[in-house]
Amino acid sequence: MARGVYIHIPFCHQICNYCDFNKFYFKHQPVDEYIEALGQEMALATAKYPEHFRHIDTIFLGGGTPTALSPKQLDKLLTLIQTYIPMKSVTEFTSEANPDELSADKLQVLLDGGVNRLSMGVQSFDQELLQKIGRTHSNEHVYETIALAKKIGFQNISIDLMYGLPGQTMAQWKDSLEKGLALDLPHFSAYSLIVEPKTIFYNQYAKGKLHLPTEDLEADMYDVLMQQMELHGLQQYEISNFAKSGFESGHNKIYWDNDEYAGFGAGAHGYLAGVRYSNHGPLKKYMDAVLTGELPIVQQHTVTQTEKREEQMFLGLRKTEGVVHKIYEEKFQAPMTVHYPTVIENLVAKGLLEHDHKGIRLTRKGRFVGNEVFQQFLLED
Repeated sequence: MARGVYIHIPFCHQICNYCDFNKFYFKHQPVDEYIEALGQEMALATAKYPEHFRHIDTIFLGGGTPTALSPKQLDKLLTLIQTYIPMKSVTEFTSEANPDELSADKLQVLLDGGVNRLSMGVQSFDQELLQKIGRTHSNEHVYETIALAKKIGFQNISIDLMYGLPGQTMAQWKDSLEKGLALDLPHFSAYSLIVEPKTIFYNQYAKGKLHLPTEDLEADMYDVLMQQMELHGLQQYEISNFAKSGFESGHNKIYWDNDEYAGFGAGAHGYLAGVRYSNHGPLKKYMDAVLTGELPIVQQHTVTQTEKREEQMFLGLRKTEGVVHKIYEEKFQAPMTVHYPTVIENLVAKGLLEHDHKGIRLTRKGRFVGNEVFQQFLLED
């Protein structure tokens, strides 16, 4: 049964240099037809598998950029969501947003349509760095939009920041953190740059034209991030996420808890009834499939018990609370120490994991090498 719903809006007015998500330039795209196709996909899925949609906790509009849509298009999208997704149990409804695309009209449409959380892609407060990564907003856009969102009625606002950017110095990172924290928001996400294939940065990197901070400097940036968030009363509840009490992202927690969710839209991924699936990415293929009355799934994989255990470990260890013994045993009818005896012992001995009666979790030292720790749980059957 799905706990959450993810809806992909693959349109952008500007493509960021680091982005590898399924996206298209907004101009000359069949945006209205795409929104109609989304409604048809939701209708097909909820009619075919009603048991999966009885109790939805969270909805997340991602992209691309949902706020690339006009107020009228957003209103149409939100009406379709309310038509096909049971809203009674939804406690968190997030929309991603660009600071320079949120007008008062769009914000009002989002609020009236049930959205109660905004996740804004700020990335940096350094204008030179913003230009380097392909962002179009200014700091003024950020300040004005957040003030406007609060005035209209949004209280749950998060911003994303990035470190390890090309040419980024520690001074620039500290300045961005200072300016971000001064906004006194209830939630922050902060990610290190990963150079992904099929991105502008990947092409630059392959040509030797992308000059990134050293691994040591990136680790120091992460250290400063954790210190500053703690100093400002924001608890680290996941490797890259920090929140005031009660403002943790419920939707992302579904992923880290390894629970099930539905994914709608071109290139969207979902996990239902033990099957992970992905939709057609190209718009035409996605819309053609839906128009024929078929779910637009291009790939699906039934997750084995071994894979479920592995996912429970490496997703759960992203959370500060880690993997809880009781929950693991309820899911897999055996203690995690039975499945991963030597791995847990070795990682505790190295000071990368803590292990007590509640469960296991990364130590502060372990957070710096999280991916190396996660890999260890893919090595044993």
